[in-house]
Amino acid sequence: MEIRTLRYFLAVAREENMSRAAEQLHVTQPTLSKALKSLEDELGKKLFTRHSFSIALTEEGVLLRNRAEDLLSMADKIEREFLALDDITGGDIYFGLAESCQIRYLARELRQLKKTVPNLRYHITSGDTEQVTEKLDKGLLDFAVICETPDERKYRHIPFPESDYFGAVMPTDAELAQKDCVTAADLAGLPLFYSEQSWENDIRPWAKDRFSQLCLEGSFRLSYNGSIFAREGLGVLLTLNDLVDTSPKSGLTFRPLCPPLEMKMYLIWNKYQRFTPIAERFLQQIRRSFGGQSEA
Repeated sequence: MEIRTLRYFLAVAREENMSRAAEQLHVTQPTLSKALKSLEDELGKKLFTRHSFSIALTEEGVLLRNRAEDLLSMADKIEREFLALDDITGGDIYFGLAESCQIRYLARELRQLKKTVPNLRYHITSGDTEQVTEKLDKGLLDFAVICETPDERKYRHIPFPESDYFGAVMPTDAELAQKDCVTAADLAGLPLFYSEQSWENDIRPWAKDRFSQLCLEGSFRLSYNGSIFAREGLGVLLTLNDLVDTSPKSGLTFRPLCPPLEMKMYLIWNKYQRFTPIAERFLQQIRRSFGGQSEA
């Protein structure tokens, strides 16, 4: 299975049309058709269902698309890494970032590094801990920022200088918004929005005996989307501070949880990671900047 053929396959899957894909790839349509037929023969599966004016993926085609995207991302990353080995003026760094206002520390370090390494290029993928660590494990990322204690069997890590804290976001005219802070008893029986992945790990220990009275109405990976539902009065969003616009014009209010529920952020990387020169330089800078922070 050739990398070029996988690029052909993804182009057709994306365009859902053989002619447009061939034009985009700068190849003839017969060449493209022959390559895809050979790929189907090699895999022993039908990858496309052909209609009059379009092409759709079969279930096997969807599976290959997901795998091919990862494979080509890895191939591109390897190529850039080798090109950067002798480049002392730049290179590429790949990050997967969970949501947090602490990301400002990362942005500041990249800004400082770019002053001395003008050809630095950084690539950002956003997601929750599960999403970014999956890409890190596959080798698609150099670093990830997560908001839970890292697995020290797999990762090395450096904690960020500060902690985030959880709170409740609701319409400004809601009764709950009149409180200085929000307890588990205040939330009992209310429809709540939170990350399903962390509901048990974060909220259960905090709510203690009240946990059984809490109702997870819906789950969101991104706080902004959850805030839209909260603004419409569909429920109360539990999220970290400063992730949602709660300015007077927003119509939303943030109130911290009490007792306080804090969350540390960590920069992590694979335990046996081999870095490119630019990624190693970034890591050394982070170590100096986050001085006094522990590293597993």
